[in-house]
Amino acid sequence: MRYFIIAGEQSGDLHGSNLIKGLFESDERAEIFCWGGDLMESAGAKLLVHYKKMAFMGFVAVLKNLGAISKNLKHCKQQIEEYKPDVIILIDYPGFNLRIAEFAKKAGYKTFYYISPKLWAWNEGRVKKIKKYIDRMFIIFPFEVDFYKKHGIFVNYYGNPLVDETEKRVSSYLPKKDMCISLGINDKPVIALLAGSRRSEIELILPEILKVVPNFANYQFVLAGVKNIPDELYNKIIGNYDVKLIKEKTYEVLHVSEAALVTSGTATLEAALHGTPQVVCYKGDFLSMLIAWVVIKVKYISLVNLIMNSEVVKELVQYDLSEKSILTELKAILPGGIKREKILSDYKILKDKLGPAGASGRIAREMVEELGEAD
Repeated sequence: MRYFIIAGEQSGDLHGSNLIKGLFESDERAEIFCWGGDLMESAGAKLLVHYKKMAFMGFVAVLKNLGAISKNLKHCKQQIEEYKPDVIILIDYPGFNLRIAEFAKKAGYKTFYYISPKLWAWNEGRVKKIKKYIDRMFIIFPFEVDFYKKHGIFVNYYGNPLVDETEKRVSSYLPKKDMCISLGINDKPVIALLAGSRRSEIELILPEILKVVPNFANYQFVLAGVKNIPDELYNKIIGNYDVKLIKEKTYEVLHVSEAALVTSGTATLEAALHGTPQVVCYKGDFLSMLIAWVVIKVKYISLVNLIMNSEVVKELVQYDLSEKSILTELKAILPGGIKREKILSDYKILKDKLGPAGASGRIAREMVEELGEAD
């Protein structure tokens, strides 16, 4: 089978890479082409376009880059026609991928969607496009079963692929003390900073987070950076703060940390699966947040709280994100803090809700089986 997979951001690259490994295991003759990242390429797919050319976040950023987005859409459609895949697999990234889905369906291609857009959070009307242009939806959160059922779309929950990734990594980790040495971290206990993977996030959120660093002299702050952001930007924002930058080692940093300050998104679930108490910190540009306040329908922005349907971790959003609030909440989740044990207990319940490892393989097998039946 020939597969054409599209992921538009870092988390999609991670999930896409694990799916690709599962597809090769279930389909020995698979040919896989992708728009994605280094992880998808290293898993064996032919990388056609890197997600760095696609990752525009926020309403303002999208408006500023409409020309580039339009060119990307045209280019992607041309490549689909060139490679003529048996199936197009779309990973999250709905603004781009739903447009490709419409084109693909009208052109007669089979379409799978892996990792649902967050339609349950905002723009629920896009469910109509899912029904019209997607042949099969594959979800990764248990609460999405009821959401899609409400709209007449029946989906199965096979598990969450982050469980696979975390368990695989943790099983190979060195003891914490040895890992700290390998990372070049001093003897102080660690507080992790996960400031996002997009420039706009980092520029808005990281300066707010850094304000609390001088209040924790007995801890070492470690910023888990990503390689698509230049060191110069990180170092400019860090300035004179006592913070160590370590890139492309997010899981390892979480593993050795006592607590973390985390932006919303996949990172909140990654921290939970590592058993690292966290405070969720988020800030957007004024226009994007104004629009978000109008259209977003869910009570929480972190995946941890959404899955648990309760405030397991504190969310400090926009004007609530201040030095005073971060200081208070971070103290509460460090060893001896009043919220720490409750968070760790809730994390165990969260893991039970997500189910066992192996989701990527199960989903890949289901995709291959369906394609085989279609033949």
